[in-house]
Amino acid sequence: MIQISLCMIVKNEEKVLARCLDSIVDLMDEVIIVDTGSTDKTKEIAKKYTDKIYDFQWVDDFSAARNFAFSKATMPYIYTADADEVLNPENHQRFQDLKEVLLPEIDIVQMKYGNQLEHGTAYNFDEEYRPKLFKRLREFVWTEPVHEMVRLDPIVFDSDIVIDHRPHDNHAKRDFAIFQKQIKKGLRLSKRLHHMYAMELYISGDQEDFLEAEEFFTQTALDPNRSIDEVKEAACIASRAARLRKDAHTMLKMSLKDLLSQGSSEMCFELGMYFLDQGDTEEAAMWFYNARYETQPILNIHAGTDWPEEKMRELGMEVE
Repeated sequence: MIQISLCMIVKNEEKVLARCLDSIVDLMDEVIIVDTGSTDKTKEIAKKYTDKIYDFQWVDDFSAARNFAFSKATMPYIYTADADEVLNPENHQRFQDLKEVLLPEIDIVQMKYGNQLEHGTAYNFDEEYRPKLFKRLREFVWTEPVHEMVRLDPIVFDSDIVIDHRPHDNHAKRDFAIFQKQIKKGLRLSKRLHHMYAMELYISGDQEDFLEAEEFFTQTALDPNRSIDEVKEAACIASRAARLRKDAHTMLKMSLKDLLSQGSSEMCFELGMYFLDQGDTEEAAMWFYNARYETQPILNIHAGTDWPEEKMRELGMEVE
């Protein structure tokens, strides 16, 4: 049976930490909790489960905090959990079974992260695989009988374990602040982070968030070094912000960035909203139809499903 270090980073999680730990602590052989500045009873609660509690000065970098937590682990495997996760009895048993039979050549175990859409998190799927269990020290082995080489890609196992995500609040504002700090430092967001920022805005952002992000996404929409996917994402955000500011010229400019290639549901929906605001219901209906039936969403699944359907019904249109 494998031995596992649980590594968590926490801050002000007194409402949910015990719920999380109660559901998984008996599966763990070591519990490491890194606190990034709690001002509530988080650390007091953590002390009921472990004496391996460490302070880490928050530097607006989740990776830095997680790397610090991993550095304290001593078991052969590391399990990473957030305080708002829960493992129900059925999946607790699946985890126990996995712990007893996991093959030594597996480097990473992915588990399904569930209950996403209910809480407005930055994802478009209710369940999706995430890497959760890691071999702490990876062994490098040679492969092939001739022209031999070291295996570089990790062996990943997709388990049937489902982790229930139950946040007590939405973390979008925290994430937006970190994105903005990185931008103001002059740091270039990677393609992945660019997508995550745009997606989280379109799922959880309010008017203030879109207006704050407009300058950055306008610049990336005009950046020749950005990929077509990034340009389309940026154009959707900039178009929404322009619509909110009632800036038709900028909205037209940004919409063309998207529509010159295969248009997105988000941009069609924005155009529908623009014409609806102008009182042009016939034009609005056409764009809502295109958002629902002729295009695909790139940031928020709702932009191609229930959002345009709702507007179509309001305009007296039939919805298939």
